[in-house]
Amino acid sequence: MARPRRIVLVRHGESVGNDDDTVYEREPDHALRLTEKGRRQALETGVRLRELFGREPVSVFVSPYRRTHETFEAFGLDPGLVRIREEPRLREQDWGNWQDREDVRLQKGYRDAYGHFFYRFAQGESGADVYDRVGAFLESLHRSFETPDSPKNVLLVTHGLTMRLFCMRWFHWSVAEFESLSNPGNGETRTLLLGEDGRYTLDQPFERWRTPEPYGRTG
Repeated sequence: MARPRRIVLVRHGESVGNDDDTVYEREPDHALRLTEKGRRQALETGVRLRELFGREPVSVFVSPYRRTHETFEAFGLDPGLVRIREEPRLREQDWGNWQDREDVRLQKGYRDAYGHFFYRFAQGESGADVYDRVGAFLESLHRSFETPDSPKNVLLVTHGLTMRLFCMRWFHWSVAEFESLSNPGNGETRTLLLGEDGRYTLDQPFERWRTPEPYGRTG
């Protein structure tokens, strides 16, 4: 199996929904565009990615949302070196369809009290649901490593929660560990690096907003 040298996770740039949460009452989440600030963030991330990848080929998986596609396009990667696929399993956590601002505010409070992993939004998903589909994507990703022309670089353009859950699944973190971590900022990256011992490590940790509180002896 030709495992990649690096797997880069990127959160999309700032969207209009990040800037103004009332927009969810008028536009579908998947259709939200980047703000000008979000486009600048994506452009800056693209500079770093082009330097990182050089002239090496890259296998790219992009969430089907408009803001992730716009983020990827702003990277400016050489089309001749990129193999891109839209991957619905990397989409944002589903909070329901048209969103009432006050209802979402209340539900976020319930989620904070109940736990981000287990709380399921009305007509939407829980973090556990997203974990399951990320796990299914990982199985497909591992199978792709078996192809002879599998690139040494993998790039996932996705969302903050999905990035944390991807790492949780990959590194076998506990639910308590996941609950203690914050999302990366817009345009931020996390990279899984393959070491000489055959194991992957994370180039930088997620910020921690509290000490993990496990129910038992899990790591």
